[in-house]
Amino acid sequence: MEGVRTPGGSLGRVGAAVAFATAVTLFAPDPGFVWVLPALCAFPLFLFATLIHGTTLGDGQPATWLFLTELVLCVLTQSLALGTIVEASRGRLRGRPRAS
Repeated sequence: MEGVRTPGGSLGRVGAAVAFATAVTLFAPDPGFVWVLPALCAFPLFLFATLIHGTTLGDGQPATWLFLTELVLCVLTQSLALGTIVEASRGRLRGRPRAS
């Protein structure tokens, strides 16, 4: 299965970006915009989740656990969608028998 993307790879990249951003936040005097990097790993879906979150809960900064949960869920959903598209474009879904 050469070249097949897994959710673990995408989640690993986001995990590394979150670890880097956390380290910079803890040890740098001015972390700046370092938390943009993890959000960019899941950008298309995370943008919509952030917009929905902002309209439903109002203005302000979300809690850290909520931010990271949204980020992980967006990465997993995006990986599933992209993996399905890749599998369908390669024709592998057509050759599998249907579950009954």
